[in-house]
Amino acid sequence: MTHINEAGPMNFLKTIFIIVLIYYVVKFLVKLFAPYLLKKAVDKVKKKAEQQYKNQQRETTVEEGKTVVDSKPKNTKQSNNSVGEYVDFEEID
Repeated sequence: MTHINEAGPMNFLKTIFIIVLIYYVVKFLVKLFAPYLLKKAVDKVKKKAEQQYKNQQRETTVEEGKTVVDSKPKNTKQSNNSVGEYVDFEEID
């Protein structure tokens, strides 16, 4: 014969205690590891920003006194300057 647990006040209190215990353990672990994870994420973003800055500086380095002319790429399609058709409207009171 199997024993079925009934929903009694002791089982309810045990469940509440376990939930509160898990809450405080997770809260403690977050306080313990959050600064490390946050520092690691900030370092990663900082490194990526520095790398982009270096790439940008390398691309835009021009000798002093030189003139740089940027032109359009030759294999682009001509776009139609038409925005669309004009629709006349009347304001209704």
